[in-house]
Amino acid sequence: MPTASDRSAPPLVPAEVTAPEQSADPQTTRDLPSIPAGGAVDAWFVHTSGLASTRPNFTQQARSTVFLDTTTGVLVHRNQTHHLDLAGRSAADILTAVFHAVPEGAERIYITAGDPWHRDTGRYPYLRDAVAAWLNAPTPGWRTDTGRGRDRMAGHFVHARNPVGRYQRENGEQHVEIRSVGEWFDVDGDDPRTVRDAFVLLWQALRRHWSDAVVMGSPSQTGRDVWTRTIPQRGQHADGFPVLSEELRGLLHATAGQGRNELITPPRVPAQLPQLVEYDRTFAYAKHTWKSPVGTPRRITADRFAAWPEKEQMRALYGCGHWRVRVTVPDTWNHVGLLPAPAPGDRAWHYPAAPGTTFTTWAGGPEIHTALTNPIQPWKIEILEGIMWDDGKPLDDWAKKLKETWTNLSAQAHFQGDAQQARAAHLASRAVRSILLYGIGAFAQRPRMVTGTTPRTLERDVPPDAEIIGFDDELITWQKPTGFARDPNAHPEWAAAIWSGARAAPLTQRHRDDDTYAGALHTPPGTVVAFRTDALYLTQPQDWPYHHQPGDYLLRGHLTGPVTAPTTEEELLTLRDAGRAALTAEREP
Repeated sequence: MPTASDRSAPPLVPAEVTAPEQSADPQTTRDLPSIPAGGAVDAWFVHTSGLASTRPNFTQQARSTVFLDTTTGVLVHRNQTHHLDLAGRSAADILTAVFHAVPEGAERIYITAGDPWHRDTGRYPYLRDAVAAWLNAPTPGWRTDTGRGRDRMAGHFVHARNPVGRYQRENGEQHVEIRSVGEWFDVDGDDPRTVRDAFVLLWQALRRHWSDAVVMGSPSQTGRDVWTRTIPQRGQHADGFPVLSEELRGLLHATAGQGRNELITPPRVPAQLPQLVEYDRTFAYAKHTWKSPVGTPRRITADRFAAWPEKEQMRALYGCGHWRVRVTVPDTWNHVGLLPAPAPGDRAWHYPAAPGTTFTTWAGGPEIHTALTNPIQPWKIEILEGIMWDDGKPLDDWAKKLKETWTNLSAQAHFQGDAQQARAAHLASRAVRSILLYGIGAFAQRPRMVTGTTPRTLERDVPPDAEIIGFDDELITWQKPTGFARDPNAHPEWAAAIWSGARAAPLTQRHRDDDTYAGALHTPPGTVVAFRTDALYLTQPQDWPYHHQPGDYLLRGHLTGPVTAPTTEEELLTLRDAGRAALTAEREP
């Protein structure tokens, strides 16, 4: 395998010598937006007036919280355990039982097991329909919450697995949320007391870095809240971080994908795999937060980029930027695809690898840099246009504190003598991972969605730009986008930069201390079975270094062969679970 020193000079091709695109069938792709020409573009490359992330001048208030297993009826409130009769496990039943056991009330009810919103799934065509029906069922004495004070969260949040029910007393000021603890971590038979202890450990660990830290309802809320408390009080960014124009936010939303999820099927891999080995990059996003875009964005045209010396071009691609490029796969390429191309469907992507394929896409600097300098063969890249920012560190302090919190909790889980407390510490460390992961996702800011219903008899009145998400004999439920909210913490440029780095790293990643490389491109052709965000599935084990550091490859599962190659995501996940169980059994004394 070639090393870094063997890599060829990057072929950045002038527009006039680029061949016409020889892409796949048009039905296998979708068009991505570009930056408009002329004076209209001036409004894009500014910040939104009067909108910036600033350090809060208030102390976040904690919410009284209880933990409930709806299968057993066990409720934990502070140091007390109660056994509830939940009747039919409706939202009304849960609210009645909890407020009878805890007369002083609770503001947040975490469901640790039982998933009561799935109780009637057999009656509905889609899981979301069953969840929506559970959330919206009558709750005598309560109504859907409309928000309060600084908390603008209002109404129920319909999610197939981790919904949020928000309720308010009809004749009072009492507010309560019913949430799934699955937002934070996977529970594997853990009782409510262990889960409660995990949240206590999490809160204590966060307080070591943020004296006013509060564990909020979700990891994304908690992540953004503690991030705002790292905004400098003096110096260059004391006035905060301005929010991009709505036009640029919309462009980034449409052109910056998240993690790579790709299943590679026969004949690109053997029909019978000799083995299936799973490697997972530990706390991966934490490795890509050290540099992020700041300052006023600048448009870079193809002509301007072409006029730069090669050294300046490579410096630009290594910096903070988002680029529209025309890509050609080398004629002799025989490995996995390197750059995302738009596929049919909203925000769907695939990774062309067939020799000679040409496509146009948007990608971040880390991915383009990898395509040009990868250890096998440089790809042909033509820069069509781009957006550049100054390099900054708006997330570095936040991420370092979360990494230290994660490290400390992971150490507690490893060295704690009490098995229950060790498990609680492990769950707390997983919660820290979620805070960083979903906190980054929250910076991306999606367009607002409005959900509504229309009687089946008036089907023609469904808005023409709405997506139908459910229906029954009486009502059609739909949703439609309504643009972006004035969110002072909307920074999709940060999320896009991190996602780009996190997609490039599973291809090739240098381990300086070990003077070696790891990643898919450092395996023989035909051995990569799947990418799943931070995980790689291979047909051969690898001798990659693991030092418990963010980004290191941890061996998570190992199935000895022959293994029938998966052809669907469901089959892959089944094999993943079997591989993890097999590895656990192999390691047990």
